[in-house]
Amino acid sequence: MDFLLVIIFGTALIILVAILASGIKIIRPVEVGVVEFLGKYSRTANSGPNWIFPGSQKMYKVNITERRVDIDPQSIITKDKLNAEVDGVVYYRVVDAKSAIYEVHNFELSVPSLAKTTLRAVIGKMTLTEANENRDTINEEVEKILDREVSKWGINVVRVELQRIEPPPDVQTAMNQVVKAENEKIAALDLAHAIETQADGERRAEIKKAEGIAAAIRLKAEADGEAIKIVNEAAERYFVGNAQLLKRLETVSEALRDNSKIIVPSDSDLVNVIGDLAGAAVPLP
Repeated sequence: MDFLLVIIFGTALIILVAILASGIKIIRPVEVGVVEFLGKYSRTANSGPNWIFPGSQKMYKVNITERRVDIDPQSIITKDKLNAEVDGVVYYRVVDAKSAIYEVHNFELSVPSLAKTTLRAVIGKMTLTEANENRDTINEEVEKILDREVSKWGINVVRVELQRIEPPPDVQTAMNQVVKAENEKIAALDLAHAIETQADGERRAEIKKAEGIAAAIRLKAEADGEAIKIVNEAAERYFVGNAQLLKRLETVSEALRDNSKIIVPSDSDLVNVIGDLAGAAVPLP
């Protein structure tokens, strides 16, 4: 009899320990636990060991770190009636686990679904060109609308990133041709500008060259004029009334400048020889 009581007591103790052990819940630092008692919200448990009463209490763990979910590719009709293939990603985190559990059924599916609908509504108000040129604006608009809608679910939208906007193949081909034409136009303008710059440089060089020649001619003319002035002053001073003698001296000067050979007798005075060649007697001092 005593042995039977020991067996019963031991079995009960083991069952009790198993029940108590099954109620121990370990919550990681990236999670919080939503505890229900008999199907009703009871409390929110933080990270670490937590105990719930098995059978009457139940815990739902919710990850509170930032999450990334894809916005599935979809065909969106833009304002200019073109079908564009669009997709993106949403980054969000749960800030209120209780609301995330009780305010929406399966928030993990609801957030990307709502993001997909919001993206369609925003891009549908733009032309394809506007959508491609205003990706940042689309990201900000979708993020603002989505954050406002999911805030009641205890969720905060961190950011939205539009990944792809692809037009139909025929439209893409036409757009590529337009871009190519624009690039060729820019290249042609650059070439024309380069040619114009080169021509302008050559023209300026020719002008400088002509100015240099003109300056040289002007300087030579001034020098010749100065020389004529000096000769005239000398003529007026030393050869007044004797123009024939001056002419002969000029003739001798030209002959000497042209390297004409003049034979000078060894017994003659050089000044008298020059004077004889000029047809005039130049007395020695």
